[in-house]
Amino acid sequence: MAGVPKTPGPGQVPPAHLRVTHQDRENVVEHVKAAYAEGRFDKLEFDDRLERAMTARTHGDLVPIMNELYGPEAVPKAVAFPHASSSVTVPAESNERLGAALAHGLPLVGFPILGPLLLLLTGGKTSAYIRKHALEALNFQITVVGASVLLPLTVIGVVLLPFIWVAAVILSIVGGVAALTEGNFRYPLTIRLVK
Repeated sequence: MAGVPKTPGPGQVPPAHLRVTHQDRENVVEHVKAAYAEGRFDKLEFDDRLERAMTARTHGDLVPIMNELYGPEAVPKAVAFPHASSSVTVPAESNERLGAALAHGLPLVGFPILGPLLLLLTGGKTSAYIRKHALEALNFQITVVGASVLLPLTVIGVVLLPFIWVAAVILSIVGGVAALTEGNFRYPLTIRLVK
């Protein structure tokens, strides 16, 4: 069809103006972590590249980071955008797993929205793993708090509310365990307001 833009194929870098997804950012972050683990740059350079990758809005923001890591000729082969053929996966470090588990666990000790939000704003800036789990926990807690406020307005809601609270506790524990074991976890029936 004329006028319909083509999706980049495997090994091709998307156009610079194209908006990035969370997965695009996370893939570049994994490359940056791998390069840092190999000793290719110091902590200050690592923090700079990590910050740029986590705040990137377009592919034009991510490609320079990959150019710095692999050179302009190698970027189409090295970039792990969803359209690319390969991806570098670096296991989450123990402190990242602990931070991600805390995002799920802090609501259990009385910090339903504040706990995941703090993890998102602190650890989520340097770790894609913590960011992913903190976002999921934050959106779930917003949904539970919203339901706790709105459901008592109906008779059925008053009956359902204790079941929702018990399910929220169980799901938070499951989410924390999944974060500790490097698993992916998505809360069911969650309104994802924060992206």
